[in-house]
Amino acid sequence: MHLQESGEMYLETILVLSKKIGNVRSIDICEHMGFSKPSVSRAISLLKSGGYVIANSDGHLSLTEEGYSVAYKIYERHNVLTEFLIRLGVNKETASEDACKMEHDISDESLSAIKRFIEK
Repeated sequence: MHLQESGEMYLETILVLSKKIGNVRSIDICEHMGFSKPSVSRAISLLKSGGYVIANSDGHLSLTEEGYSVAYKIYERHNVLTEFLIRLGVNKETASEDACKMEHDISDESLSAIKRFIEK
């Protein structure tokens, strides 16, 4: 199953929230992303069927190994791009918002070049 950008965003959100609050529930994702319960429920259902997310009996969501891999890749891209834009003089909030748009489409080659640039 190939994930679309929205699926990647949900996985990244679960990763970020799990670092922040520990146990993540669908309602936490609703509040964080500003989406309705039905929208989040549908997305989580698709991610479960794709093997990216599991839920325990209490409704707490966890990333599978594959889900974590995708989430971490997007999370890392977001952080690298945000840092790059900040170093170019973009304010932190705008840099983060723009990185969110860029993180799904940038090539691995370009991201690696930006990482090397930042490290210098």
